Amino acid sequence: MSDPRLHTRFCDLVGVRHPVVQTGMGWVAGPRLTAATSAAGGLGVLAAATLGFDEMVAAVDEVRSATDAPFGVNLRTDAGDVDRRVDHLITAEVPVASFAQAPGRDTVDRLVEAGVVVIPTVGAVRHAEKVAEWGVDAVIAQGAEGGGHTGVVPTSLLIPQVVDAVDVPVVAAGGFTDGRGLAAALAWGADGIAMGTRFLLTAESGVPDAVKALYLATPVTGTTVTRAIDGAPQRVITNAMVERLERARLLAFPRALGNALRFRRLTGTSLGELVAEGLRMKRNQGLTWSQVALAANAPMLTRATMVDGHLEVGILPTGQGVGAIGDLPTCAEVVDRTIAGATAALDRLVGG
Repeated sequence: MSDPRLHTRFCDLVGVRHPVVQTGMGWVAGPRLTAATSAAGGLGVLAAATLGFDEMVAAVDEVRSATDAPFGVNLRTDAGDVDRRVDHLITAEVPVASFAQAPGRDTVDRLVEAGVVVIPTVGAVRHAEKVAEWGVDAVIAQGAEGGGHTGVVPTSLLIPQVVDAVDVPVVAAGGFTDGRGLAAALAWGADGIAMGTRFLLTAESGVPDAVKALYLATPVTGTTVTRAIDGAPQRVITNAMVERLERARLLAFPRALGNALRFRRLTGTSLGELVAEGLRMKRNQGLTWSQVALAANAPMLTRATMVDGHLEVGILPTGQGVGAIGDLPTCAEVVDRTIAGATAALDRLVGG
């Protein structure tokens, strides 16, 4: 039985034993990882943003067949079929819907009315306030140490500010890797923690072994935040590919387009997919055409590494906590260690 000091509002909200969330990492958080985390007592979140609709339906069914525990599904709000996806989450009675971007108010209303718990990720206090006004059930507040798309405010400053600004449960994210981090988050007033890189580096993660080895060899100083991948700030492992993309930002459109087309051939992306993704990014993010030429292929660049193991592509999203991780345990071991470590930290604080 978990320490009662670790049973928070978030546990009651989503029906989990432990206040630990595995984030919906694109190309990483598949059914096996999601189900394993949920079965261990945390909240596994399926990354549906990188799946086609039919793939998402099949993945939800696979998680359901593997565990009776609550789980979530992460969606992209700018996906062309987001309404259809939301309808399926409601019909399939998925317990939790998570969003990396703020969902529209109508989407929040539909999900909440259907009894689906809505949890967007935010990187600023004003964003937390906005979605809380719309009626979301909780927020994941991610500090600058987080992996992938991230903000600029350090976790230690962001979490207390968000806790003070909203009345819903706050899950802290950005640089967490163990139970001491959970204890710290609780001290800041959060109701749990979300971890991405820690769950990426587990036995159930489908990331190729060679890629996992590269992550394990990365120090805390081995990451960088770049806008060169898709126009938005994103924390990744520093390597030659990222440095080339940084230089490409300054190039004229023809050369940037040439790079994008070479990436397309390497990753197997169709020209139609390349153009459609780029137009969505230009419309939603206000990118230049040179940025679009690179950004359109960004999801496939990440897929080529995280799924297919092509290290020469080298787009490796990661949290800064990667340098504090040195092994590949099971998801159950990650959750159990986190709870044990948090209990020990609280005992030290109160002399237990």
